[in-house]
Amino acid sequence: MKAARHAPVLVVDFGAQYAQLIARRVREARVYSEIVPHTMAAADILARRPAALVLSGGPSGVYEPGAPGLDPALLHAGVPVFGICYGFQAMAHALGGEVAKTGAAEFGRTKADLDSSSVLFRGHAPSQFVWMSHRDSVVALPAGLRATASTPGAPIAAFEDEGGRLAGVQWHPEVVHTAHGQALLERFLHQCAGISPTWTTSNFIEEAVEHVRQVVGAHPVICGLSGGVDSAVAAALVQRAVGDQLTCVFVDHGLLREGEREQVVSDFVKATGVQLHVEDADSRFLAALAQVRDPEQKRKIIGREFIRTFETAAEKIVANRQRTDEVEFLVQGTLYPDVVESGGGAGTSVIKSHHNVGGLPSDLRYQLIEPLRTLFKDEVRAVGLELGLPEEIVWRHPFPGPGLAIRIAGEVTAERLAVLRRADAIAREELSAAGLDRSVWQFPVVLLAEVSSVGVQGDGRSYGFPVVLRPVTSEDAMTADWARLPYDVLEVISNRITNEVEQVNRVLLDVTSKPPATIEWE
Repeated sequence: MKAARHAPVLVVDFGAQYAQLIARRVREARVYSEIVPHTMAAADILARRPAALVLSGGPSGVYEPGAPGLDPALLHAGVPVFGICYGFQAMAHALGGEVAKTGAAEFGRTKADLDSSSVLFRGHAPSQFVWMSHRDSVVALPAGLRATASTPGAPIAAFEDEGGRLAGVQWHPEVVHTAHGQALLERFLHQCAGISPTWTTSNFIEEAVEHVRQVVGAHPVICGLSGGVDSAVAAALVQRAVGDQLTCVFVDHGLLREGEREQVVSDFVKATGVQLHVEDADSRFLAALAQVRDPEQKRKIIGREFIRTFETAAEKIVANRQRTDEVEFLVQGTLYPDVVESGGGAGTSVIKSHHNVGGLPSDLRYQLIEPLRTLFKDEVRAVGLELGLPEEIVWRHPFPGPGLAIRIAGEVTAERLAVLRRADAIAREELSAAGLDRSVWQFPVVLLAEVSSVGVQGDGRSYGFPVVLRPVTSEDAMTADWARLPYDVLEVISNRITNEVEQVNRVLLDVTSKPPATIEWE
């Protein structure tokens, strides 16, 4: 779903660790943003009619062989441009300045001296701490630019042109470690680029509803409802647009958490009044997953079976409603991080196929309606609350469409699902009892089904499955850190799992951030 009335700020990604974070920070300034790869041609970027460009950081040096280049045409098109770290250096290089490895690298918290008379730093304190990560520096400015900040290792740590419409900084304003970093981005966007802060959940909803109505017309629509917040918000948004033309399909694929089906059938229907069709398909999915151990293959199989199940459900819906027109549209709760991780867009790599992006079959019968495709999770929750969904639905922990299948490391069987389902329920119960639901983004529990762990139970040797607890904190799922849960909570969870789930004799804790790991194990 594009923001039709909002010219986007395009974040040009030069391979940055923080490109998604930059896009989020721009949106926090109430300005719509999207990410494009540095490989996109300048003409294609300008054809998007961007309100401004933000050039991200990156791991390369501008003079290295094969380093990402910046087409000078982007800097002479009259579009405001803001460079960050590598993007700052690429701007200087493309405009005729000089970048060099001076030997004065800077990493981490660094004191910067600012020119408070400059357009970009007007109103800022003359000295503040910023977050640096560079070995190269701009050593000679292009004509028409002036230096507006310096640090001990970078005499030219920021620059701007006369009106501030071409500007950049060597540091990372998007990270929380930079003092007043968000204020700096907002200064560029609102004052230097002249962009009005009008990107809100309210106008997003209005535009999304209008777009859905135009695309769908009078045709019937189905929505794959998983029980998670993404599909719930997508369904509520489309229902506002087309009313009872929408029927939600809840596929019970046998890969759900404990109590999941009952909660969807009661809570969501009660909150929205939506028409719900429940399709029992657990045997179908388990048969398709038999003897499959490869994680990517699991995701693709589940994506395929979802669509085949939807096709069956659609035929039943049309027959029950005595309509002659077939279902043409399928609503899915695809989010922006799903698109990025599935390799959406040129120049991006596939981290993993999300069942509703890279896992769909090539012979898909339906036109996809993905009203949340450009949103991050926190934005989706804001939309859900504005649509009137109850907090119990909006603040549920994210749960992957492929369900518990990708939390079983190994073949998926009914017996293994039962073991994992109970262990998962215990972990969630104790997290809620400790009042920690809102402090944890997601709490996957993973069953290492191909590992036989030796234990001692009942004065005798036992062999059982290990399970891994994977609580994480995050803002948008693009990056995450392992959650520092209190030891007493972890102890209760571990004791309950090993006491109550007979097949488990070992509980592990995953303390890996994202990157390098993803949140889910598969």
